[in-house]
Order: sequence, then C-alpha cells, then structure tokens
Amino acid sequence: MGNTKSIGVAYSDQDIDGGTIGATTPSTIVGTTVYATSEIGYSAAAQGAVTQATSKSTAVTLDKSAGRITMNNASLATATNATFTLNNSTISANDAVILTISGGQATAGSYNVFANSLTAGSVSITLRNISGGSLSEAVVINFAIIHCAS
Repeated sequence: MGNTKSIGVAYSDQDIDGGTIGATTPSTIVGTTVYATSEIGYSAAAQGAVTQATSKSTAVTLDKSAGRITMNNASLATATNATFTLNNSTISANDAVILTISGGQATAGSYNVFANSLTAGSVSITLRNISGGSLSEAVVINFAIIHCAS
C-alpha cells in the first residue's frame, strides 16, 4: 500500500519489514533521483535545556519536544531514587518519552533513569544511584518525546 495519509514524519499505512527506518532527502543528479539518508529528529527550534534549581527532586519546566535536563548536584545515596517532574506542555497522555543519561557522571553506569508516570503536560522521571556509594553529581539527562496519535 502506498504512503497515502501523512501523520507528520511518517505515514499511517507504511509497511515496515524489519529493515532500517530512516529519513531520505531526494536530489536530482543528471535526470536521476537519488535519495540520501539523513537523521530523524527534532529541529533546533524544538529543542531546549533546563537546570534544576534546588535539589534532585525539584520540578523543571521545558516546553520543547526534546532537550537536556541538568540535575542539581545534591547528594544521592547508593540504591536510592530521586524523582522529579518535567512539566512540558507538548506532552500528551498518548506520548512516549525516551530518556538517556548523557553527562555529568564521573563513572559511566552509575545511574539508571526512567519515566515512571506520564500525563498530559508532564512526566515523572526517576534517577537511581546504582554505583555502590553516595554521589553528588549534576547528571545530564537527554529526553525526546515521541508524539503519538490520540
């Protein structure tokens, strides 16, 4: 079936066969259309950054579809969770949020991060110290929202 119903960056009737999904940019070279693979993601205007002010449990607000959250460098004991809210007007209750630790830690693998609750306008994010010791680091978390149909 052809791509007939545009829903943003994809089509609702696409046939996915387990191959690589990518964006393509058409260009013409001597009468032949050539497709160059490019990245899928958000434009610079759809991205932002925010820093926690007081503690690792302080809520932050960033109304962008993707961005970076720099956490407060307060101490977090081993085997302990710190949970905070990302307020974001672009989030709907049908979306999915991808989280990745991208910096601020002295030793890779010291933390786990996950989204544990999602509602329209916010997501609850938990950082867990799995290092075996107390840490006081300003962990940087990248997030991207996959906007889903209602």
